[in-house]
Amino acid sequence: MSVQIAVRWSAWETEGLEHCHVSLDTDGVQIRAALSRNRSIPYAVQYHVRADAGFRTREVWVDCIGGPRLHVTSDGQGHWHDLIRDDPLPGLEGCLDVDLAVTPATNMLPIRRLGLAQGEHEEISVAFVPPPDEIVGRFLPRKLPQRYTCLGDGRYLYEGLTTGFSAEIEVDEHGLVIDYPGAFRRL
Repeated sequence: MSVQIAVRWSAWETEGLEHCHVSLDTDGVQIRAALSRNRSIPYAVQYHVRADAGFRTREVWVDCIGGPRLHVTSDGQGHWHDLIRDDPLPGLEGCLDVDLAVTPATNMLPIRRLGLAQGEHEEISVAFVPPPDEIVGRFLPRKLPQRYTCLGDGRYLYEGLTTGFSAEIEVDEHGLVIDYPGAFRRL
């Protein structure tokens, strides 16, 4: 069975809009979107994320329109490869999830993969992709520790363990963000 979902998010405090299409089937999930934001610099991004049936990230493509591109793959066991430069990415060893800073869509992947019950939490390492206005050097993901805690009723506490950032996010039955205070809200 295939489920097709179209969602839109706006940025919480700045101008910005994202249109996202999610396809869920027995082979996994495909997330495709286009967005624009007006932060320290205005930017537009297109991205495509592919995950397997266990919600482990397998491929990430990001195009910062008029700027850098990123295309990486993972074997689903935490081994990553930069397809643009044909280089392994040992710094991402052990990461099963991607976190694209420009969107709440990728929060769905660890939420679904972990399958936490109310009160449970888990610390994970993600392949974090910064927004265009925070790219320094090569445009590649970097490993970041995070924690997800299931609060029940479609609510999760997200914590960036090195950034000090935390937010209580609300998700729908598919794990897609409805409300992410301070960052995104679904339209």
